Amino acid sequence: MSEHHEPTDVTREQAEEAVRILLRWAGEDPQREGLLDTPRRVVKAYRDWFSGYQIDPGEYLRRTFEEVAGYDEMVVLRDIEFESHCEHHMAPIIGRAHVGYLPTDRVVGISKLARVVDAFARRFQVQEKMTAEIARCIQENLRPAGVAVVVDASHECMTTRGVHKRGVSMVTSQMLGSFRDDARTRAEFLDFIGIRGGVR
Repeated sequence: MSEHHEPTDVTREQAEEAVRILLRWAGEDPQREGLLDTPRRVVKAYRDWFSGYQIDPGEYLRRTFEEVAGYDEMVVLRDIEFESHCEHHMAPIIGRAHVGYLPTDRVVGISKLARVVDAFARRFQVQEKMTAEIARCIQENLRPAGVAVVVDASHECMTTRGVHKRGVSMVTSQMLGSFRDDARTRAEFLDFIGIRGGVR
């Protein structure tokens, strides 16, 4: 079962005051005309960016289709765009996820796979953890013969601060079941998503 958070007991007013404090700490005047509505806007944006805490991603996978006419080949959804935030610096992570699974006796609507990615992305994240969470959620709810997830993303905590290296992306993968045990299955998935030479 996927981790699910109850709503916080922090009020909107308290959250907006926290934004004003950060503005003052940065050297700004929260009462300046251009910043008067900033705390409200930031809190509204946070509600959207981190809406994944209010979602159980497994719910998206519980409505399945069992009439698949014996189809047992790979199902792959490529290039699922997502935006997340690094839990270390609260900076954006922008990338794409590729998800594949080998159905046994049921499949799920393809939009639901994208929703699972989005639900995990809309939380503070570490890319490696997010990759594993997506794979585990699909495995636990669909019980397929195997699951493969590859995530390719750029981290603004690396491009806008620290080493300031632009154009760098990080690739993580999680292979379960047939994708882990069968090199040919894994290679077929990586070929489908356009990665040759494999990933660890």
